[in-house]
Amino acid sequence: MSIAVVTDSTASLSADLLAAYGISVVPIQVVIGAETFVDGPGVTAEMISVALRAFVPVNTSRPSPLAFAEVYAAAVAAGADQIVSVHLSSKISGTYESAVLAGRDAGVPVHTIDTGQVGIAAGFCSVNAARVAAAGGDVDAVVAAARMSAAGAATYFYVDTLEFLRRGGRIGAAAALIGSALAVKPLLTVTDGQIAALEKVRTSAKALGRLHDLVVAHVGDGAAGFHVGVQHLANEAVAHSVADRIAQTLGIGDIPVREVGASIGAHVGPGMISVGAVPRIE
Repeated sequence: MSIAVVTDSTASLSADLLAAYGISVVPIQVVIGAETFVDGPGVTAEMISVALRAFVPVNTSRPSPLAFAEVYAAAVAAGADQIVSVHLSSKISGTYESAVLAGRDAGVPVHTIDTGQVGIAAGFCSVNAARVAAAGGDVDAVVAAARMSAAGAATYFYVDTLEFLRRGGRIGAAAALIGSALAVKPLLTVTDGQIAALEKVRTSAKALGRLHDLVVAHVGDGAAGFHVGVQHLANEAVAHSVADRIAQTLGIGDIPVREVGASIGAHVGPGMISVGAVPRIE
């Protein structure tokens, strides 16, 4: 049995990690003004930041079922007889639905997983699935790894403003207006597959401190048993500072720091810092 693992570009995994586990990626489309791009190296965070600050419309579009069908067909041509397709929350994007539709005609069984997460947390779910597959696990074990990862995952966000989430329809206009009026620094999380307000903090320093505390509390004493990753948009120095502090507190090695892809950056805006923590599944 040969099992292929597929994810989408919001997973924000490094090229090295994708190559190490043979994970295939279906890119989300990004629309900046009147131009449409494929999420990836050709769409930089700087492009997104400049457009958002200039009030140029930035939107995202789920991959078509055809885009998934092409990736599934390539996996089958390479010898896969089972596919496990691991994606961001279906309540945030229609990506999962496209994967399901494409899976019906893939020619081999496609097991589509809605992680209920977004960003690198969803990416780590696909890594766990691929690790189990690489270790010789059968398809039930691979699917279980993805689902168990999602069940134990947590994502926390710091954003400079709720305005960009409001523009993208990810948070209500009233909440964004109140946040701006009070000049608070919002902390968000993913709850029941949706981005939700968690806390309101008065300063950036306090907000970032709470981000650290939330992640440490989620991981608890089992730091070695978790994948932890930090993401940012146009805020690299602060992201490394947050990652270093979390790593020091947890007593673990370097935590990967990744700039978010355009598909996420379009909604959170410049300055965003997020941390994803997902249990390792062996």
